[in-house]
Amino acid sequence: MSRSSATSPARSVGSRLLILAALGAGLAACSSDKVVQTGSVYPYDYRDRHPIVLTEKPNNLDIFIRGERLDERQVDDVKTFAAQYRSRGAGSVAVQVPKGDPAVHRTLDSIRHTLTAAGVSGRSVSVSSYQPTDPSLAAPIRLSFRQMQAAVDSECGLWPQDLGVSNAGFNLRNEPYWNFGCATQSNFAAQIADPVDLVRGRTPGAIDPIRRTNNIEKLRDGNDPSTNYRQDGTGRINQAVAQ
Repeated sequence: MSRSSATSPARSVGSRLLILAALGAGLAACSSDKVVQTGSVYPYDYRDRHPIVLTEKPNNLDIFIRGERLDERQVDDVKTFAAQYRSRGAGSVAVQVPKGDPAVHRTLDSIRHTLTAAGVSGRSVSVSSYQPTDPSLAAPIRLSFRQMQAAVDSECGLWPQDLGVSNAGFNLRNEPYWNFGCATQSNFAAQIADPVDLVRGRTPGAIDPIRRTNNIEKLRDGNDPSTNYRQDGTGRINQAVAQ
């Protein structure tokens, strides 16, 4: 009796060890399923992660109703908007008018007149109405047209990797984080005047035959054809104009 009682604690300890070993094996199997990437998981170059593409986006202009007619600043805004539409606009000019404002119709007539004077015919303008969501806020008349624009074909502000020490595999590779370069690409795309310049270069302009002839003569004589600009003759242009 005493022998069985003496061996029972040993058996219970052994059972516990077997259970712990089984649990450890299960955890080891789970941990083995987690694969640590040792290579690049996304493009290394920021221009490949955040490429600039050509897309069509709306160009909007909000005209707030300040009276029955447009003021001087609004007239200038509409003229600039019309020049942009004539230069790179696609389709028609969409005009969205808020409901419930009695002065909106005269302001709309003034917008039509300004667009016509700027070279945008009435056939290129389509008018629709919308219901303002908050009556207490100023509801503008929105002018819009679609045009080709350069934009980044990705979303900035994403941080899929932790820059701390939680991901040792990523930190040891010393790779640039995903969001690196996105803001620079976005700012560069916003400064492009003509997005087609990203696709092809422009046709070279006409050369200056007089300057080309002078440069060829200098080269034939063994002289340097470059131009040396001197700062000792201030006022010479004014003197030439005066003469």
